[in-house]
Amino acid sequence: MGSPLPAGTRAAVHISGIEKTFLSARGAIHALAQTNLTIRQGEFVSIVGPSGCGKSTLLSLIAGLDAPTAGKILIEGQEVHGTHDSLGVVFQRDLLLDWRTVMDNVLLQIEMRGLAPKAHAATARQLLDMVGLQEFHGRYPRELSGGMRQRVSICRALVHNPLLLLMDEPFGALDAISRDRLNVDLGRICSETKKSVIFITHSIAEAVFLGDRVVVMSSRPGRVVADMNIETPRPRELSFRETPEFAGYVRQVRQIFEAEGVL
Repeated sequence: MGSPLPAGTRAAVHISGIEKTFLSARGAIHALAQTNLTIRQGEFVSIVGPSGCGKSTLLSLIAGLDAPTAGKILIEGQEVHGTHDSLGVVFQRDLLLDWRTVMDNVLLQIEMRGLAPKAHAATARQLLDMVGLQEFHGRYPRELSGGMRQRVSICRALVHNPLLLLMDEPFGALDAISRDRLNVDLGRICSETKKSVIFITHSIAEAVFLGDRVVVMSSRPGRVVADMNIETPRPRELSFRETPEFAGYVRQVRQIFEAEGVL
């Protein structure tokens, strides 16, 4: 289970008693039930669960894009009421603008916040170089592969130096080789920048490979049914997946899903 915070340490994110019910003409949909979770500063937390369990709903609540039916969410000690500037978000689709260059797509984040793009251009270049796109600053999205486009979207989410990075199945649409490469790149970047990360995925293997912790959610209404520490230090190489330790963690998560009737 996730270990408690050391005395005097403030959580990056604290989720307490969160519930979410959606109302529709066909009746109420109970998406989340009594969800509690704490993410430490600089920690990478993977959240894995079946389709429809409320993973993306939880991310929307943390981002302030929707309000919970009950409970509260604190980011850096401040309760979330609406959208806020202290986070970056990466979605499954890269959402790049085809008429803007790679550099301009990254700096769009800065423009939308009313900041000066020139003052952040050096940071944008540094991030693009970190993900191996140093020769593509002036190219357009149509000239990039799917994996390259998603690297651009990660840079865009980080260019304003957010406290928290939210990632909603960002690699789900990629081929296996691109996904493996981005898993390695993301682990390295997040370790170097020391960002707090909440990463949503359907893949047990991906959750274990990337996370300091793997949080397992039940079927709808979603709730946390397990919170496992992954003891192997980050960043990790792909060879970690060939170890008995990795296989053991994956087996534990699978057994949790079997006990929940998901598998």
